[in-house]
Amino acid sequence: MPVLLRKIAVPRSLLANPDRFGGCADGDLQRGDLLILGDQVIGLTRSPPSDARVVNGAGRILLPPLVEPHLHLDKAFTRPRLPDVGGDLMAAIHAQQADKANWSDGDLRARANTALAELVAAGVSHARSHVDWGHESDPAATPRAWHVLAEVAQDWADRITLDLSCLPDIDTFADPASAARIAGQVARDGGVLGAWILHHSEREKGLAQIFQQAEARGLRLDFHVDEGQDPDLDGLELIAATALQTRFQGPVLCGHAISLMNRTGTGLDRLLDDLTRAGIGLCALPTTNLYLQSRGAGTPDRRGITRLAEAAAAGITTCLGTDNVQDAFYPLGRHDPLLTLATAVPALHLDPPFGAHLPLVTTRAARALGVTEGFVDRQPAARLFLAEATSLAALVGQQSLRTPLSRVLLSNA
Repeated sequence: MPVLLRKIAVPRSLLANPDRFGGCADGDLQRGDLLILGDQVIGLTRSPPSDARVVNGAGRILLPPLVEPHLHLDKAFTRPRLPDVGGDLMAAIHAQQADKANWSDGDLRARANTALAELVAAGVSHARSHVDWGHESDPAATPRAWHVLAEVAQDWADRITLDLSCLPDIDTFADPASAARIAGQVARDGGVLGAWILHHSEREKGLAQIFQQAEARGLRLDFHVDEGQDPDLDGLELIAATALQTRFQGPVLCGHAISLMNRTGTGLDRLLDDLTRAGIGLCALPTTNLYLQSRGAGTPDRRGITRLAEAAAAGITTCLGTDNVQDAFYPLGRHDPLLTLATAVPALHLDPPFGAHLPLVTTRAARALGVTEGFVDRQPAARLFLAEATSLAALVGQQSLRTPLSRVLLSNA
């Protein structure tokens, strides 16, 4: 039986063909009555079938699944047992490293389950978590957290897709045997090849090896790069140069990239052009970067975040990630991309209309991960969500409840 969902709103930015979807434009929303036939979304209609079952949408907003491109589930929810939380990036790294003595299988599984429950409740269908790699005696060794999170991902596979990305330092990849060992493990588990790059002495050798391994094994790449404000950080530039030199087809995603704030004028334009030509995506991480960067004796006087607007204007695929939640790197938070978007509004000056920014946590985030973009008009009804908000300002600013559309329709049967 056809179903007519009366009085709903759909963000125009989340429609592949907004002018063909029907309804009436209302700013950055398309409003009207949604016709659903079976599990197929037909569009907003003025002539519903006479036998359609009517459900009141009450002006609520219809959304596709959200996408979370950057998490750390191995660290999440560890803050309560950390004695000293605060300080800069290195302080957070040392505090979190000490906590790894508590990372038993049960501990990792319990914290990851809590995080995935939050993601599913937020309406996320695809997420990527980075996993700290190696041991003190063997930096190339597969950590227990990788295996546990892979098991957890399988447990939740019918509700959310979880990518795992390895996170050794780039110097570990400088050794060809270590690079092959890590990449082999990641490939066997269907993961993403990643590394973090800061002031590493062998970063150029490591990048050459990681791109070579990714090309040989058909792996996606994801980097934590230049997570700092030092003017001599060059990781992002080296990644772009390596991608162009090797003609790697990607996808490649770079997170943090705070060093872009040190670039201006022709230097910035040149680097953005290289990133665009290489097809490299950029993920901004407002909560963790604002919390850890520009640390000093008093109030910070510089924003520790990347140039997202300039990157987007240059044609780079941009997105937002939640990053750390309640750990040494960020003591607050929740696994909810719309909460991250709300934080990004003041941090990155994301002005209204807010519909323009929703792709940062939906379609554009999916493209950055190398997965299919989930527009409302290209999704089965079972994958859509109805938010308890009637405006996009309320959707982003008030963190409205999101309910699977199938549950709404079932409850009104």
